[in-house]
Amino acid sequence: MKFTPAPLDGSYIVDLDRHEDQRGFFARSWCAREFEAQGLSARLVQCNISWNRSRGTLRGMHYQTAPLAEAKLVRCVRGAIHDVVLDLRPDSATYRGHFGVELSAQNRLMIYVPEGVAHGFLTFDDDTEVLYQMSEFYDPEHAAGVRWDDPAFGIPWPSEVLVISDRDRTYPDFVER
Repeated sequence: MKFTPAPLDGSYIVDLDRHEDQRGFFARSWCAREFEAQGLSARLVQCNISWNRSRGTLRGMHYQTAPLAEAKLVRCVRGAIHDVVLDLRPDSATYRGHFGVELSAQNRLMIYVPEGVAHGFLTFDDDTEVLYQMSEFYDPEHAAGVRWDDPAFGIPWPSEVLVISDRDRTYPDFVER
């Protein structure tokens, strides 16, 4: 795997190291040793799939609070998404910073989202599927989020949001901790 540091401290774009021949290619998409060598959490306790019926579906911005903060490795396995990460770690040099990247079945890129960083995405295609690998078990008591369009962050979304849950649409305005 190829790890490229992303604009937020501790976040990475992860690309496959493909071994190609006439059949196609083979690539490792997860290896605890490679993640540990990068100083990243290699704990993997849960994998989740998010299937999205329609283009314009927004999910996020979600995270889990301490002591159950989670790192995520996210990959789009069908369709395409604009994936966004938002740094909510007050002690981070990139606090309140964010960036977005296109993840798609075509480019096969992944994004590593460290603990304390919120994550969300907007689908570009109908019938889009996203795979998450998580470092911590989901716990509704620690599930949290910030609003996708909160002016405190000014996240630019590349297309119109057509489908969003009530929960994601109605998170309160961000308040400094």
